[in-house]
Amino acid sequence: MKKSIYTLAIALCLSGIVFTACKSNTEKEADATEKVIDANENLDSVNEDITNDEAIKANDMEWQTYKEEVNTSIAANEVRIAELKAALKKPGNSFDSNYSKNIQSLEDRNASLKVKIKNYENNKTDWDSFKREVDSDMTELGKSFKDLTVNNKK
Repeated sequence: MKKSIYTLAIALCLSGIVFTACKSNTEKEADATEKVIDANENLDSVNEDITNDEAIKANDMEWQTYKEEVNTSIAANEVRIAELKAALKKPGNSFDSNYSKNIQSLEDRNASLKVKIKNYENNKTDWDSFKREVDSDMTELGKSFKDLTVNNKK
């Protein structure tokens, strides 16, 4: 008797599990459609992430190129400043104190540019403004080098 009750109980449990676990074809299609939609959304998200990563890498490459160009210009300015200082020390040349102050000012501005380049952290939000600012500073510094040798006294 106990065996038949246990057998009947087990059979009922198994049949209950089977019937509750079985889904109709429409339910299966709905689940599959839902999974496809989720997969497409995830794919779109991954594609966006990849695109953003590529943009960041391109920006990094642009930053490295720009940094090398600016550092080359800064090094050239340092050589010009050293030449101007050497010309100050040569006997026979008469330079006034303004000339030496202007050389010191050029040296300070060049050092400021060097520090600005070193401290820049590459983020996309201010890259354009940073680049414009450094280009403007470099242009002004170049003009100052040219103006240093022009005698404006009349």
